[in-house]
Amino acid sequence: MKWTIIFPVLNERLRLESGVVRTVEYLESIGFRDYEIIIVDNGSEDETPLIAQGLCERYEAVKYERISVRGVGAAFRRGVEKSDGEIVGYMDIDLSTNIRHLGEAIRIFKDRPEVAYINGSRFARESDTKGRKWYRRITSQGLLILLKLFLRMKSTDAICGFTFLRRETALSLVEGCSQDNGWFYMIEFLLRAEKRGVNILDYPVEWQEDYNTTVKIFRTVINYMAQIARLFREFYIKKNI
Repeated sequence: MKWTIIFPVLNERLRLESGVVRTVEYLESIGFRDYEIIIVDNGSEDETPLIAQGLCERYEAVKYERISVRGVGAAFRRGVEKSDGEIVGYMDIDLSTNIRHLGEAIRIFKDRPEVAYINGSRFARESDTKGRKWYRRITSQGLLILLKLFLRMKSTDAICGFTFLRRETALSLVEGCSQDNGWFYMIEFLLRAEKRGVNILDYPVEWQEDYNTTVKIFRTVINYMAQIARLFREFYIKKNI
């Protein structure tokens, strides 16, 4: 069962090499070799492209794709379109989610054919989240409340940065989702999967806050509010899922 691991990156000269090397070394350590890593660069202006090209030369399984628009959503879509794996998904390049969960996910998809989607969760009861800043915890919990209240989300987390699913399911969801380019795309992706009845495993993870995050909190919150209103209209007024 081949895997496609997507790393969306933007100006990640400080973390790109470490994230890819650690992932490759981990997969080698557990004896798993049927994989590809796609680095999807959504508009970097630093040395990220040069580092990515070097990683492609160093590792046969690593590929580099550059797109002209910015945003994790756009990068994830392109990665899915370019993927060859039966299982496809993405991780944050800082590997905030403990890398051992990748090996656990490989075993789950192999042993449990009924599971179509693994959604990493920082907020499940069994999760272990470290170093979360108080204001980010408040905004995350506020987002979850809004998603559950207005969009009836069942999962305990929407954007952990650890998502994997079967490729045919991913392609179907990409076709049905909006063309939003930002982080909210991943929330919409999960919500549409729930609405369609996809078998989703809400998966508790060990997660460490990265203090060098490039997310702009205020701008992100404003965008999320508008996107929640859009999906509410689609799901419950137009009934478009």
